[in-house]
Amino acid sequence: MKILLVGAGGREHALAWKIVQSPHCQKLYCAPGNGGMARIAEVVPIEDTNISLLARFAEEKKIDLTVVGPEVPLALGIVDEFERRGLKIYGPNKKAAEIEKSKVFAKEFMERHRIPTGRFRVASRAEEALRILNSGEFEFPLVVKADGLAAGKGVVVCANVKRAEDAINEIMVKKKFGPSGERVVIEEFLKGRELSFIVLTDGTRVQPLVTTMDHKAAYDGDKGPNTGGMGAISPSPFISEKLYAQIMDTIIFPTVTRLLEEGRRFKGTLYAGLMLTSEGPKVLEYNCRFGDPETQVQMLRMESDLVEVLMSAVTEDLLKDEIKWSSKVSGCVVLASGGYPGSYEKGKLIRGLEEAEKVPGLVIFHAGTSLANGQYYTNGGRVLNVCASEETLQQTMKKIYDSIPLINFDGMFYRKDIGAIKEVR
Repeated sequence: MKILLVGAGGREHALAWKIVQSPHCQKLYCAPGNGGMARIAEVVPIEDTNISLLARFAEEKKIDLTVVGPEVPLALGIVDEFERRGLKIYGPNKKAAEIEKSKVFAKEFMERHRIPTGRFRVASRAEEALRILNSGEFEFPLVVKADGLAAGKGVVVCANVKRAEDAINEIMVKKKFGPSGERVVIEEFLKGRELSFIVLTDGTRVQPLVTTMDHKAAYDGDKGPNTGGMGAISPSPFISEKLYAQIMDTIIFPTVTRLLEEGRRFKGTLYAGLMLTSEGPKVLEYNCRFGDPETQVQMLRMESDLVEVLMSAVTEDLLKDEIKWSSKVSGCVVLASGGYPGSYEKGKLIRGLEEAEKVPGLVIFHAGTSLANGQYYTNGGRVLNVCASEETLQQTMKKIYDSIPLINFDGMFYRKDIGAIKEVR
């Protein structure tokens, strides 16, 4: 099979790494790809948002399966365009992807179908948002969310009125996230433990992926601004069999079924960002694609053929084979550019990669890198994902953290407390 993978981050490198292990994969193209992906696939200089050019490329190269990594091309309707041309593609169509594209749609969808989530209000103007803030309806802290896509950075936890007013000003007046800030969701702050729960679905059937725990805050101790994710471990140490069944029954199955009933058949990866509250699991947000960096730790543990699994979702036969997983514990630590998730410089020389890659069992996925004259340079906020999979969480994280000092680039920073818990159950 000829396969096209759309995207350029660490998630896509992890998917590419797993795809090329399949005997079904004869040729892998990555568009636009990154420096690390260029070592295992043919990188094509087409941006992931240039849907018509990607579709023409897939037709010309007779691509058998296209796999979409990021949310933006999904929200723009890449699946609709490929299917219109008779091309097989993995991911939800534009109507189904609205569950991530619009926070307002997602919250109102959950309210309609009694899927557990936090209380919320929607505002279309800054004045309206400020009135809600000052009405006393919500206690502080509360959460202000931009309605549209904001690369995981459009969510602001506000400890007081001043911070909430500033967030509304940034999102709705200064348009920090562009059109994504035309509406905001103001919602109650849910207390508990955050959890990523990710499944594959063909629109009616569901196969869960192994559980993960993501670390979104920029700095140790879950301090600092939200990021796209600074690290992850798998499995999550906080999901019992009972809780797992509860999440499937009260959140995942109702979401897939109600989307189907509303004419939004969801085929692809459904990601529920949850908070484990004292009242049970509640949805913080939905995503319509694989997680990042959750995918990195999941691919390290997947023993099944990823190409076969994805194709079974596309052909609406997802339960043909059960996905097989390693019992090992996997971990991922993100090495980021100084200043991320705010502004940062690119083009910093990355040193020590060759030496780090010699460490047995260490896997390094490239996220924001470029390759020039045989040297790697930083080309994004999240630059590298240092990963491993060992028998215990302690062994996994020791391997990762012992190896990170081998790598260096100007301004590099990373969290030093990923997986800092007693042990995975």
